[in-house]
Amino acid sequence: MLSRRGFVTIPFVDAHIHLWELGRIRYPWLTPPFAEDGPNGSVEAIARDYTLADYRADMARWNVVGAVHIDAGADPAQALDETEWLEGVADAGGLPSAIVAFARLDDPDVEALLAQQAAHPRVRGIRHIVNWHADPLRSYTPRDVTQDAQWGAGFALLAKYGLSFDLQCYPAQMAGLAPLIARHPDVPVIINHLGMPVISDPDGIAQWRAGLETLAALPHVAIKLSGLGFIDRDWTLDSVRPFLLAAIDLFGTDRCLFASDSPTDTLFASIERTMAAFHAIAADFSDDEQRDLFARNANRLYRLGLDL
Repeated sequence: MLSRRGFVTIPFVDAHIHLWELGRIRYPWLTPPFAEDGPNGSVEAIARDYTLADYRADMARWNVVGAVHIDAGADPAQALDETEWLEGVADAGGLPSAIVAFARLDDPDVEALLAQQAAHPRVRGIRHIVNWHADPLRSYTPRDVTQDAQWGAGFALLAKYGLSFDLQCYPAQMAGLAPLIARHPDVPVIINHLGMPVISDPDGIAQWRAGLETLAALPHVAIKLSGLGFIDRDWTLDSVRPFLLAAIDLFGTDRCLFASDSPTDTLFASIERTMAAFHAIAADFSDDEQRDLFARNANRLYRLGLDL
């Protein structure tokens, strides 16, 4: 849906963005030295302030009517500082519409932090990145915390505070997570970045599909269509199309959310190319389905209250 000037008119609730001011809050992953051998390669290109003004400028062509800020990897000791800063940004600039904050679910004292996070008006959920892989260069964590009883206890507390959970894991962890998620239907779960298939693993694609099938069987689980560069740093529309369509097929157009992952995904492609890919994929769906994928699902799942 294009205007005469190329402005995309369909409403977009961006389900996954990051903002940061590096002089205000410490982000260990955005702090030198940088190396190519991490899970994302070098992040030096985005290790600079990224403000709401920068985001609005990058998204000027797209009809952004809402955005959800996801925990941006701040120093855990500054988790509340990040939330408080974002509340101020939103008060002054109208975005983000909602916040998914950080808490370490395996911390025995996590409940105090959950209560403090949930007290902020825009906080809707929690993210604790749990990507573990046998290859230490792919792993975000030294061990798979999702199988710890303490982590499960932290997850169970989310419902008490009305919080959803943004799940960033690898496919090999999904079957192990499914029983815990199934036991807590009152904790909505939103899978990040298409479930992050590891296509270099011998059975990586099959493992990804099997993992998503297991989680898609749970009606309170949804998935973000984002993070294309995590599949393939040199992705093309043709290379990612099967993954996007498979996710939509498994979860349906009512449980999938397009998201820019700005600015992280600019490590791999421009926002223009990412958004153009999403619109190309969505073109074969009905107008109603497109509105769900681009805005209404995020509005519902993150309880934004927008009139869409």
